[in-house]
Amino acid sequence: MDFRHEPVLLDAVLEHLVFDTGRPARLIDGTLGGGGHSFALLQKYPKLELLGIDRDEDALAAASERLKPFAGRFETVHGSYSQMTEIARGRGWDAVDGVLLDIGVSSFQIDTPERGFSWRGDGPLDMRMDRKSPVTAARLLNRATERELEEIFRKFGEIRPAKKLAAAVVARRTDAPFAATGDLVALCDEVLGRSRKGELPKPTLVFQALRIAVNGELDELEKGLTAACGLLRSGGRLAVISFHSLEDRIVKNFIREAARDCICPPDLPVCRCGHRAFLRPVTRHAVTADEEELRRNRRAASARLRAAEKC
Repeated sequence: MDFRHEPVLLDAVLEHLVFDTGRPARLIDGTLGGGGHSFALLQKYPKLELLGIDRDEDALAAASERLKPFAGRFETVHGSYSQMTEIARGRGWDAVDGVLLDIGVSSFQIDTPERGFSWRGDGPLDMRMDRKSPVTAARLLNRATERELEEIFRKFGEIRPAKKLAAAVVARRTDAPFAATGDLVALCDEVLGRSRKGELPKPTLVFQALRIAVNGELDELEKGLTAACGLLRSGGRLAVISFHSLEDRIVKNFIREAARDCICPPDLPVCRCGHRAFLRPVTRHAVTADEEELRRNRRAASARLRAAEKC
């Protein structure tokens, strides 16, 4: 088990998650992973305390080992970042100075065939971030209705022939249930056609759509953003790294709405919503990897960071 992949956009995280070096501060890393971002932040800020949350118990074990030099300043918790309010307050953390969310699947999960996240590896159709969850990708493919599958492929993968693919899944499973990643890849090749050179591989978005559905990722993100803002003290920072347009759109819209004093329809002459801004955008646009980072880590190409400060 090796979670020691390079954390993406590390310099940007260090630039936008800023703490006063002269006083204690508290940070929640809601997607701890291998602990790369947290290691750098704990190293930079000697008075920083960390609460690391992750749904993947393998990640928590690896991060705990990696963060040993900071023993006494960090705690890891198995759970979802959407539940960070309950997790934090259960440990006496009523307010924090920063929240970091690195959304999506880790390099370790992608590169471990038995986790079933990647179409490139031969393994079970699993895709669970929390391996205690009862819902796997195989179960979803074998039990969801054709209409449910079509919605998953269309909404989470933005796949144009979603209806055709859903119908093919239902027809295929009547002969033999889906069990391995290769089963789904073969169906993608048959229904969507093989990818051309330089084109995004056809199964990529199909696997993305199933992974998001299995783990409820977009709902988690929306709940997590709300929870983070509820815990941040005035002046506290929120930094979110996303990897595809669906996630980034949610983060962008959340920050934009949170930075407005009124969210009433524009045709209303008087404000009736009573909404008041509670975030100030720190990044005007999404921050992306520079050429040097892209040379070191090709997987940083799709990473987008947005940051905001609690009013």
